[in-house]
Amino acid sequence: RESGRHRNRGKEGDRVSRHRKYENVDGGYGVRDSYNDNRHRRHDETDHRDKVRKNDLEKVHSSKNDNPEGNKEKRKREEDEPEDYQERIALQLEDKEEEDLNRIQEEGRRRRQAILEKYETQQIQKQYELHSVDVDKEQVEQRSHQSGDVNIVPEVLYGQSEGADICVADPLFSLGKSPPQNGISAFERISGAGGLGEGTPKSERSDDMFYDDIFGVSPAGVRKPGKGDGLAVETSGLHDNWDDAEGYYSYRFGEILDGRYEITAAHGKGVFSTVVRTKDLKAGAGDAEEVAIKIIRNNETMYKVGLEELVILKKLVNADPENRRHCVRFLSSFKYRNHLCLVFESLHMNLREVLKKFGRNIGLKLTAVRAYTKQLFIALKHLKNCGVLHCDIKPDNMLVNEAKNVLKLCDFGNAMFSGKNEITPYLVSRFYRAPEIILGLPYDHPLDIWSAGCCLFELYTGKVLFPGPTNNDMLRLHMELKGPFPKKMLRKGAFTDQHFDQDLNLLATEEDPVTKKTIKKMILNIKPKDIGTIFMNSPGEDPKMLANFKDFLEKIFVLDPDKRLTVSQALSHPFITGK
Repeated sequence: RESGRHRNRGKEGDRVSRHRKYENVDGGYGVRDSYNDNRHRRHDETDHRDKVRKNDLEKVHSSKNDNPEGNKEKRKREEDEPEDYQERIALQLEDKEEEDLNRIQEEGRRRRQAILEKYETQQIQKQYELHSVDVDKEQVEQRSHQSGDVNIVPEVLYGQSEGADICVADPLFSLGKSPPQNGISAFERISGAGGLGEGTPKSERSDDMFYDDIFGVSPAGVRKPGKGDGLAVETSGLHDNWDDAEGYYSYRFGEILDGRYEITAAHGKGVFSTVVRTKDLKAGAGDAEEVAIKIIRNNETMYKVGLEELVILKKLVNADPENRRHCVRFLSSFKYRNHLCLVFESLHMNLREVLKKFGRNIGLKLTAVRAYTKQLFIALKHLKNCGVLHCDIKPDNMLVNEAKNVLKLCDFGNAMFSGKNEITPYLVSRFYRAPEIILGLPYDHPLDIWSAGCCLFELYTGKVLFPGPTNNDMLRLHMELKGPFPKKMLRKGAFTDQHFDQDLNLLATEEDPVTKKTIKKMILNIKPKDIGTIFMNSPGEDPKMLANFKDFLEKIFVLDPDKRLTVSQALSHPFITGK
């Protein structure tokens, strides 16, 4: 037994010695270098991670098998979450709808309450005003008894004026041409030759400056009922209700202005003012009982414009004491509730309304056009003698009396004295704008001559001669009628480069149909047209008078203002004289 233990110890000692032998020998196949050690260590780590992952998966699997009901509940919760979200959204929407409904009901209740309060205030005010009316009536009756019976006649003078030999009676509008036809008017359709006479003369409330069609909104003489009709509100205490948000005076029918003028009808509304027809309660013998009052808007700019118009009106009326120069008669002025008010004689309707009523689609008879032409140029001569430019001549600003045989030029809101020529491309309503205005040249009385020619063409044909939607289109239409502009004229224009290239060729502004962008197209070789071809077929007209009318317009529509027909030349032209 002892010998066996010694043998085992000897074998173990041999193994240890052999192992040490291999470790001490360099380059032997039994050496374990660092590379192999690292490789074995990485292998062991990988094997350990795999075992740990396997054990974890087994635990998870066993836990799932151990609690199947919990897994079902979890899946059910996951499926129910979208349904719960939708239910919450639906509840929120219902709550919001209920809140909106409550808010609307509350707003409606407040509006009703405000209306009731306003009505109660008006009732109290009405009772107060009725008492004032009784007092005013007693005062008026006392004045009428003191003055006795007065024979009141309209202030329209037919004396031996330069236009007294002209009688424009109603038959002028009903004989010689086809009767007015039903359907679309000339102002609502496009027609003409070569681009002339197209378009519609809509009220040009655009970006253009100096536009004030004071007679073009409401038909003249139409009474419109309103609150307070027949009540004098001179003593009204509702000061905050005098003007609207834009500064226009909020008048009421029956209201008495300046303790004298009772509002009876609406005349129109423009950029600068409101015009009403009134009854003069203090009209004396020989005074017109019915007058028109222009109520200027209540702001500083409009007030200054009104004062400038007042200066011009006084100059015109002082230079025409006999009222023979066919300008609407200015009577007086006053200030009422911070509004400047200008009082004029009241006439029947403007030429726009005459044209619609008697010359729809076809225009007026040439004899009527001739009569109006003479009276218009008498007014233009009066303006020139006073050194005044009207700057807004159009059919809307020419009034006629009830017999339609007297024409008077009105609305001097844009007028200015000659010499005060501020260069602007938007002076005068666009369809009647002279080319020198668009090009930015100095202007004078010829600009009114051009506008008058546009009106005469429109009166005879029922169509607008130059219906350009922009200044660029207006120049193109001018050239289609009269040919190219003189180069000398173009070189002096302040706005020429906006419409012409370096070689002075017109660049027509158009919209690309695909990209919708504005493009410029060069227009070359524009040849003038004969204006007579536009209305050559005019049955029933005197050929000689028609030829004279054609020549008259040809001399008016001259592109160079220095070569255009003057007022004196117009009044001696055969079309007006009949010789």
